Amino acid sequence: MDGPKKYPFCEIDQEECKGCGLCVNACPAKVLELSTHLNSKGYHPSGYKGSGCIGCGSCFYSCPEPGAITVYLKDYVPEGV
Repeated sequence: MDGPKKYPFCEIDQEECKGCGLCVNACPAKVLELSTHLNSKGYHPSGYKGSGCIGCGSCFYSCPEPGAITVYLKDYVPEGV
């Protein structure tokens, strides 16, 4: 994501994601999708569409890969700001 981020939002580590789609199915706001490109492991990783995240964490809790998804909530302030 380029430019200022609008909170809440989620980030998906494209190299950690194995493209199982559990987060896509779990997202009530339908802001996640499986990518058309392959990561270095040969999977189609999930990706955030760029807006509409409600910060519920459903994607995070449904993901079997530790560290693949990070959800930033509305009042998140990046370190050093």
